[in-house]
Amino acid sequence: MEAKLEKEVAEFQSLQKDYSKAVSARSTLESQLKENEMVQKEIKNMKSDATVYKLIGPVLVKQDQQEAAANVSHRIGAISSEIKRLEAQIKTFEEKQEAKKMEIVKLQTAFQQMRASS
Repeated sequence: MEAKLEKEVAEFQSLQKDYSKAVSARSTLESQLKENEMVQKEIKNMKSDATVYKLIGPVLVKQDQQEAAANVSHRIGAISSEIKRLEAQIKTFEEKQEAKKMEIVKLQTAFQQMRASS
């Protein structure tokens, strides 16, 4: 009984770690999304003859404005879909944690009753 309880607690802790990683990843992606949305807004506000540069390593390379806008839009789409995927994963982790928590409470109660009756 005690070994099963320890196993369930270890699984719960593992779920918590996975949940934390997913939340952290979502936070990072949300920051990237905001940054890309600001870039998109800036590109839309630019004059059509303005020069756009892309940072590749330590070098700024001239880039076509339409190509830059398309790249930013594509990145926004990719980041948004990744955020949706992570949100679904986070929801699953929350549900699994809640189920595991209930299982641990049941095992703790049974364990305490078993000790009390001994």
